[in-house]
Amino acid sequence: MDGASRPTLDNGRIEASTIRKISIRLVPFIALMFFINYLDRTAISFAGPNGMTTDLAMTAAQFGFAAGIFFFGYIILEVPSNLALHRFGARRWLSRIMITWGIVAMLFTWVSSINGLYVLRFLLGVAEAGFFPGAILYLSTWVPGRHRAKILALFYIAQPLTTVIGAPFASLLIEAHGFMGLEGWRVMFLGVSVPAVVIGVVTWFYLPDTPNDATWLSVEEKAWLNNALVNEDSKKASARSHSPLAALKDVRVWLLSGIYFGLIYGLYALAFFLPTIIAGFEAKFGTKFDVFDKGLITAIPYLPAAIVLYFWSSDATKRGVRIWHVGLPALIGAASIPLALLMSSPEATIVVVTITACSIFAALPNFWSLPTRFLTGAGAAAGIAFINTIGNIAGFAAPFITGAVKDATGLYEMPMFIVGGFMLLSAITAFSIGAALKGPSST
Repeated sequence: MDGASRPTLDNGRIEASTIRKISIRLVPFIALMFFINYLDRTAISFAGPNGMTTDLAMTAAQFGFAAGIFFFGYIILEVPSNLALHRFGARRWLSRIMITWGIVAMLFTWVSSINGLYVLRFLLGVAEAGFFPGAILYLSTWVPGRHRAKILALFYIAQPLTTVIGAPFASLLIEAHGFMGLEGWRVMFLGVSVPAVVIGVVTWFYLPDTPNDATWLSVEEKAWLNNALVNEDSKKASARSHSPLAALKDVRVWLLSGIYFGLIYGLYALAFFLPTIIAGFEAKFGTKFDVFDKGLITAIPYLPAAIVLYFWSSDATKRGVRIWHVGLPALIGAASIPLALLMSSPEATIVVVTITACSIFAALPNFWSLPTRFLTGAGAAAGIAFINTIGNIAGFAAPFITGAVKDATGLYEMPMFIVGGFMLLSAITAFSIGAALKGPSST
């Protein structure tokens, strides 16, 4: 082997070992945090049809508002929280977020009125604000762009797996009715809140803020990673890519926000109302399921979604993320979700819902590789948080509009057509802006 080829081979070996260590040391832990995060924010979807709406005398619109008001609190502090993470470091800030939301989530155990539920959901949003965009920003600052789609996909698998594992787990907790004298849905809220506090404390001691703080990286690996990240940032368009204000004015950030709005509208319409829709199978199809059966059925669409997410993102990693890696799944989801409630059997309904879930989760991790093509530093912190803020407006709108339209029509068919419409707009926008996204793998 000649001397000229050895540095390239050594760099390749160091690059592979660095990315492998990050994939093993960081991604599973951040994914666990995301798992707990998504379970806590969607726990209300399991509580609703299993006693909470009856005990609190709630209509579908009130349930939808309670599910959605979470996002008011989340939106208010989203951008400031991500800028604080950029300033103070991920270890301290993500730990603080988890412990705070865990304490608030625990208080749901003793909620006694609709207004009290509204207040707690709002405060839960305030407590969780900044976690998701902070996690995206954190992982994005640990890997160069060519590895980002893979890393974000491994992280994002936690979201569908939250339902695969979380729905049966929540059902088991609900079936522990009478524990400490509590109704089953209250036991469930207590059970899903404790892990947030525990892992929040662990985060303070486990998570390194920067590659230089990672004792599990060698000197050569730290040097390679820092050099790769600095070189990547230097290629982004000038100081504007670092400026929070410039990021918030960038038309690409607004267009990406519109795409994300439609994807999140579909995600949360599905997340908050699928357990309720499954509970309605008895009236619609004459089927009978116990609480645990319903939990298992709720989980069915999400296991294929996790598998599709992984392989679709693997393709994106090999090719470089193309805009159709986002637009095509959005288009399929737009067509499938309204059809789900037009099916003539529970099995057919779940099949179509599974297609929708696969579509949404195939698009999301690849979507998040797009903003960091042209944003870096504080500009990336602000831009990513803003995009997530607009998406979380959909997080409020989806359950509230779905519940209100269902109350007005008596059916879930029309709300699902609305979901399909928003996802169609996401697909159209995605296919229209590919050329505007600067980066080595833009199309």
